[in-house]
Amino acid sequence: MRRVVITGMGTINPVGHNLTEAWENVKNGVCGIDYTKQMDVSDFKVKVAGEVKDYDPQDYLDKKEARKMDRYTQFGIIAAREAIKDSGIDIEKEDPYRCGTIVSSGIGGLITITDQTLRGNDRGYEKISPFFIPMSISNMCSGEIAIDTGFKGVCECIVTACASGNNSLGESFHKIRDGYQDVMLTGGAEGCICPMGLGGFTVMKALSTSNDPNRASIPFDAERGGFVMGEGAGILILEELEHAKARGAKIYGEVIGYGASCDAYHITAPDPTGAGAAGCMKMAVEDAGINPSDIDYINAHGTSTHLNDAGETRAIKDVFGDHAYKLMVSSTKSMTGHLMGAAAAIEAIFTTMALKDGFVPATINYKTPDPECDLDIVPNEGRNADIRYALSNALGFGGHNASIVFKKWED
Repeated sequence: MRRVVITGMGTINPVGHNLTEAWENVKNGVCGIDYTKQMDVSDFKVKVAGEVKDYDPQDYLDKKEARKMDRYTQFGIIAAREAIKDSGIDIEKEDPYRCGTIVSSGIGGLITITDQTLRGNDRGYEKISPFFIPMSISNMCSGEIAIDTGFKGVCECIVTACASGNNSLGESFHKIRDGYQDVMLTGGAEGCICPMGLGGFTVMKALSTSNDPNRASIPFDAERGGFVMGEGAGILILEELEHAKARGAKIYGEVIGYGASCDAYHITAPDPTGAGAAGCMKMAVEDAGINPSDIDYINAHGTSTHLNDAGETRAIKDVFGDHAYKLMVSSTKSMTGHLMGAAAAIEAIFTTMALKDGFVPATINYKTPDPECDLDIVPNEGRNADIRYALSNALGFGGHNASIVFKKWED
């Protein structure tokens, strides 16, 4: 089987507009959650979100180009262009049919759907934008990126709610490992902080109603009460090792394992036993060809909901046994909020950087211990640590589970 390495990364998210800024803020434990600015929330119970700060699409995109894209697609294109530039790959020197794209979105163009539904109701549905359909469908970010880059290989969008980003990475990893593609541009994008998005998750009682930005997204804390909506994108360039070496690419890290499973339990609630998540992690570790005791760090799904954090903790204990108390388990959602379909993608970036720099990010704003979540969650301050293997989890509505194993780059 062929080895798969990471040669480029790009992101725009609540803690930074690019890879360098975002990782520096994560290392410093900066909270990207604040009072919502892109919509009027005076009549909403939920007042905070993980928004991309000071975002103007015209800082990155041509005005005409931006108007034809939903916010989530704009984020995806921005992150993809950064990742391509970072990787140094030149499509003119590649076989474009060996270069593929799998970029997911859990929800797609919800902002466009909301806006155009209101416009249609007011003016008539034959007066809505002619770009309504291409702006709103979930696969369009992947399609727009392929058009922008010239990648003509496989082009897909895997929609598995909050597991989408990891499923995209995992399937991309296998496409290269098993010889179907040489280069994959992969990740996720999300931008659904709008009345329908905020209202929909609020009536489900999924969101934190804390009005304190520093006590809203608090994974593993006994006072947690729901997740915080986030937005942005994370894109990675995966590449077959010899292909990367042949063109002199820099290498950030290696992807070595992938597992996916389903709870088959409930449409929104995770299996409280954590069995599905445990099975997924076991598969990923086995796919990597390592032992559970080799894992040094887990970037947890860690959403700040009671059921997720308790169930994920149980799953980790099931998979790792006594080693669960020796490894580090943190949730960067404490800083970014939950980016749904993009969450796992930016967490893959943070996990890769953690391995590269030997620094484990913290679970910030942690105050009240929960006996159900008694692992080493790296509370409040990040930690210098020489880690070699790391695992990143993503668990989604519908019972979708996906885990990726990353390895520190060693030639």
